[in-house]
Amino acid sequence: MKWNVGMKIGTGFGLSWAMLLIIGSAAYLNIAKLTETADWVDHSHQVLETVEGVMSTMKDAETGQRGYVLTGEEPYLAPFNSAQGSIDAKVKSLRELTKDNPEQQKRIDSLELMITGKLAELSKTIDLRKDSTKGFNAALEEVKSGKGKNVMDDIRKVIDEMKNEETTLLKKRSDEATASARGAMFAIVLGTLFSLGLMTVAGFLITRNISSPLKAITATADRIASGDLSIVVTTDHRGDEVGVLTRTFARMTESLKEMAEAASKIADGDLRANIKPQSSRDVLGSAFARMTENLREQIRQLVEGANVLGSSASEIVASTTQLASSATESAVAVSETTTTVEEVRQTAQAASQKAKAVADSAQKAAQISQSGRKSTEEIAAGTGRIRQQMEAIAASMVRLSEQSQTIGQIVATVEDLAAQSNLLAVNAAIEAAKAGEHGKGFSVVAQEVKSLAEQSRQATNQVRAILGDIQKATGAAVMATEQGSKAVEAGAKQSEAAGVSIQGLASSVTEAAQAAMQIAASSQQQLVGVDQVAGAMENIKQASTQNVASAKQLEVAARNLNELGQRLKKIVEGYKV
Repeated sequence: MKWNVGMKIGTGFGLSWAMLLIIGSAAYLNIAKLTETADWVDHSHQVLETVEGVMSTMKDAETGQRGYVLTGEEPYLAPFNSAQGSIDAKVKSLRELTKDNPEQQKRIDSLELMITGKLAELSKTIDLRKDSTKGFNAALEEVKSGKGKNVMDDIRKVIDEMKNEETTLLKKRSDEATASARGAMFAIVLGTLFSLGLMTVAGFLITRNISSPLKAITATADRIASGDLSIVVTTDHRGDEVGVLTRTFARMTESLKEMAEAASKIADGDLRANIKPQSSRDVLGSAFARMTENLREQIRQLVEGANVLGSSASEIVASTTQLASSATESAVAVSETTTTVEEVRQTAQAASQKAKAVADSAQKAAQISQSGRKSTEEIAAGTGRIRQQMEAIAASMVRLSEQSQTIGQIVATVEDLAAQSNLLAVNAAIEAAKAGEHGKGFSVVAQEVKSLAEQSRQATNQVRAILGDIQKATGAAVMATEQGSKAVEAGAKQSEAAGVSIQGLASSVTEAAQAAMQIAASSQQQLVGVDQVAGAMENIKQASTQNVASAKQLEVAARNLNELGQRLKKIVEGYKV
């Protein structure tokens, strides 16, 4: 499977999400367990309070009975009557709270029988005290019998057993709460550190894997834009977009080198360079190939024309020499010269037409250079697309920063839980103080819970600080990406500069076309001159007395024409086809 840039970045984000999910799940499970344990701790406190309430109610009943036995006054029966009316509800509540504990249910069954017997004993004593015949002494004897005390001792024993079991459960559940809190703190701290390390390593590897090749490619593009084609682009076997971009730059560099070498040969007059386009869409390569072929053909035609012109000029020189040496043969020489001048006129006309063809070819070369400028503009457009990809990377880094802020919100939630645990510890300490001696142990547990809440708050502060560092690092990565975008933009400007250079080349080719047009105009003027020579020959026929002078003038003109033909021949011989 080929790993492209998007898959590498997505894998880094996937690892981050996976670690966050694991940390969140572990923290959630431990906090859920801590909450459940806290509910059970509260349940144990409710059981203890209800047991104390039952014992307190029985004490109130006994107190009311004794007060009435001693005084015989009805107001002293108020605690007894109140206890008798509420004891059943409290026992029922105690049974409901301990319905998940079979041992406690058995004790409650025994306790109900004892409470019923104790209330019956108290009622009997009160009835004896109310009896006018028996009165105080009978009630006192009943109290002294010890039956009520024995029942009350049995009730206290059962109550103490229930309290001991609930105290044991309370300690066990407090220990579980402590272990859950430690587990949650360990999972959050260790998971966060591991996630931070993993994300740091993944970010470093992904950044190094992408940014280093991009820097090398950017440096290569900068040197190419400045006209330096001596650089060698090193390619590798990477299958992602960076590898494709590197290989594409290597092919582009080789193609530009071939074009530059061909242009250098053409500048030296060597038209034998064979340029092959990279593909059917290679506008610049196709234009260079057509330009070379057209120039080669035009130079061939110029060579042929120069040879013809040189031969014709030589013949004219020979003819004029013969005309000057023998005046007696003037009529024949004039006739032959007239024929020769007509041939020269036709040759000059052909040369004029070929010069026009050269001018047309130069115009086509100017159009080809314009196509080269368009290709440079397309390269600048490709650089713009690279800049858009850099902007997409910056947007991804911004989304990473936003996700770090979401993590910060989760940490804030954990801190709120720590604050609530602290508040719960304070409430527990208050309840322990109310319980007196029986609440001392629970006061210690409340202090431990408060300490754990404080540790959780400190841990969340540390996590928030770490998240702040992550957000700063993410911001720095965004700034680095923006700098990369600016570098790509600079490359685009340099591509535009290359376009200006190509446009300058187009201007040079245009000037060459204008020069070819001037040559065509000169050839036309030569044609006019030859026509004038033909007219002069007609005048020679008409005025033989001026034959010698006209022959000398014709000889001078022929020699000049010969020299012009030789110069033109030397010029076209400088091109190698």
